[in-house]
Amino acid sequence: MSEENKEMEQLNVGDKVTGTVVKVEEKHVLVDIGYKTEGILPIGELSNLHVESASDVVKEGDTVTLKVKKIEEDDVVILSKKQVDAEKAWADLEAKYKNNETFTTTVKEVVKGGLVVDVGLRGFIPASLVETFYIEDFSDYKDKTLTVKIVDLDKEQNRIILSHRAVVEEEEQAKKQQLLDSLKEGQVVEGTVQRITNFGVFVDLGGIDGLVHISQLAHEHVEKASDIVSEGEKIKVEILAVDRDNERISLSRKNTLPGPWTDIENRISRGDIVEGTVKRLVSFGAFVEIFPGVEGLVHISQIANRHVGTPQEVLEVGEQVKVKVLDVNEAEKRISLSIKEVEAEEEKQEYKQYEKTEESTGFHLGELIGDKLEKYKK
Repeated sequence: MSEENKEMEQLNVGDKVTGTVVKVEEKHVLVDIGYKTEGILPIGELSNLHVESASDVVKEGDTVTLKVKKIEEDDVVILSKKQVDAEKAWADLEAKYKNNETFTTTVKEVVKGGLVVDVGLRGFIPASLVETFYIEDFSDYKDKTLTVKIVDLDKEQNRIILSHRAVVEEEEQAKKQQLLDSLKEGQVVEGTVQRITNFGVFVDLGGIDGLVHISQLAHEHVEKASDIVSEGEKIKVEILAVDRDNERISLSRKNTLPGPWTDIENRISRGDIVEGTVKRLVSFGAFVEIFPGVEGLVHISQIANRHVGTPQEVLEVGEQVKVKVLDVNEAEKRISLSIKEVEAEEEKQEYKQYEKTEESTGFHLGELIGDKLEKYKK
């Protein structure tokens, strides 16, 4: 008897052996391990995962390392491949778990509550740890490759819990941090309106949200943010401030829009008569809004053709008035207005109309209206 056969005569349960696959049946495999009889590798000992057919795992001629699981009385040796694979897999998984390593695995089964994956052993990804969003049907995940991390490993309980969600969250956090580091005050970027609240709008800048306070939505006063923007809308915003520690970004839409004073000198000229709304009354006059966000000053001396002690004697806040533009200064955002000159213009028009009536009727209306119109004849 050869030395090799002598060693094989002393085969014990738990020994590791290397052999060659000589025959593959549907439910078992015959392996030549140099023993007096060929060893039997049952389909249930081929893999730690469910196997439909032995040919899915091995083929004739393959060299395999196996462990002796049982030696029956008639010298039939029952072998196990999955025990050898499990030892190797546990060592590999323990190293990955210790190092918080990210790796890929393939989904083998979709079961109630999650996914079964191949990590050399039967790993499980609970439904809540698959994605960062809710998944109703996992059928599309069969045979899909996922990047995962081990979140729980217990050899005694044969428990291997993995998470794809943790990997996604880490990637999103890294992307968010990179974006935070790249943002600078004064920078103009494009974002998508994510959520509208009563105090402003949250805008997605590509992985992190910033807040546009309602006061920064437009140059004019905004009652409701939804009157200005809608969810899903893409808008340009300016970065006002970045708090990297708390991941807070303050934004302004208003600063990306032309100001109410922009190009004002081409929209209104000296001598124009326009309508406006009295916004404020002060001791020296009244501020009248003639365009949204554009107010001009009617000095107290320009309110009426008579002496005015205080603007409140003649005007009320909210009152609509006609004003004449006396001066426009875009650089200093200043417009001088007059109500008095509008009234004078209207009186001139009245006088001209009276003169036409006199000429057509021969009736001297000038005598009736007295000295009031005399100054306009000059």
